[in-house]
Amino acid sequence: MFKVVINPHWEITHSADAPLDTAVLLGLLMSIQKTGSISKAARLVDLSYRYSWGLLRDAEKMFGTPLLNTDRGRGTTLTPLAEKLIWADRRIRARLSPTLESLASELESEIGKTIVGKTKPLRLDASHGFAVDALLHQLTEANLPVDLRYRNSTDAVAALSRNECDLAGFHVPLGEFEKKAVERYTQWLNPREHCLLHLAVRTQGMFVAPGNPKKIQTLQDLTRPGVRFVNRQVGSGTRMLLELMLAGANISPFDIEGYQSNEFTHSAVAAYIASGMADVGVGVQTAAHRFSLDFIPLIRERYFLAMPLAIMDDPLIQLVIDVVQSGYFRKVINGLAGYDSSDTGKILLLSEAFGHAKISAA
Repeated sequence: MFKVVINPHWEITHSADAPLDTAVLLGLLMSIQKTGSISKAARLVDLSYRYSWGLLRDAEKMFGTPLLNTDRGRGTTLTPLAEKLIWADRRIRARLSPTLESLASELESEIGKTIVGKTKPLRLDASHGFAVDALLHQLTEANLPVDLRYRNSTDAVAALSRNECDLAGFHVPLGEFEKKAVERYTQWLNPREHCLLHLAVRTQGMFVAPGNPKKIQTLQDLTRPGVRFVNRQVGSGTRMLLELMLAGANISPFDIEGYQSNEFTHSAVAAYIASGMADVGVGVQTAAHRFSLDFIPLIRERYFLAMPLAIMDDPLIQLVIDVVQSGYFRKVINGLAGYDSSDTGKILLLSEAFGHAKISAA
């Protein structure tokens, strides 16, 4: 099994200066942020002290402003510009990672077909999330070939109905909005043809800057003047959930500044807020935790992998089920902020998962 890794790479130029390759510089800056010392940071990223100083001087010369603050009593800290460069890189990675991971998976599949001659990968379409990332890591460790496409929940279940994938990841809120969400997905899910593998329960809520400077507590606060919102893309399960919650609270999206913005992952929303470009967004708790943001919980939801009943005995599907039902995977899920593995690994018919909702044959 071949593994392709594609990482974002970006450069900065100014006037006629040579391009500044940010890769090494960012690694050094992040290490200085962590250690508070240039010499310790240089050792951490395997650079000489002299080369590190030269790299920093070249960057400062191009920007025309310092990247570091030095204080004998408090060590070395980053200037706002250096911190902004790190946040820029995190935002780039948060936004591009799903696309690059999907492309890498496609390349892995094509390379395998060309060299081996025949490789049957597991076709997984799913909305981007931390439990799915954890599952992919486990499947890679088990040498299971996966053809991954990150796409929104609606597109994933639609692809499953067209037999374009073997597993489709989607999420459904618990409580008052569950029935309406289920009705959207069951346009493509057939109770006679499909079943569900329960992946996790997770918490969705609002991300705000540390200390919650805008004092945001409820969805109604999104309509206040001066509150900048960053949204998920049209068609995403999180945006659909937000639409349901706003309608339930009788809030018009047109009253929310930034509602028409689009970010493609929970991490991208968190990075946007952490960089100061917005005040609030909606997503899963894990993303807020990883970007050191405050989190205001709104609702819990179940994340499922839908699959055809006809392929339940397929060895690749059985391997996926074994991984999801393992004690180790449950431990990984419980280690994610806002995730709960109590029902992880359960296999359910649609009528069992959504018994109170109207489920009709597609």
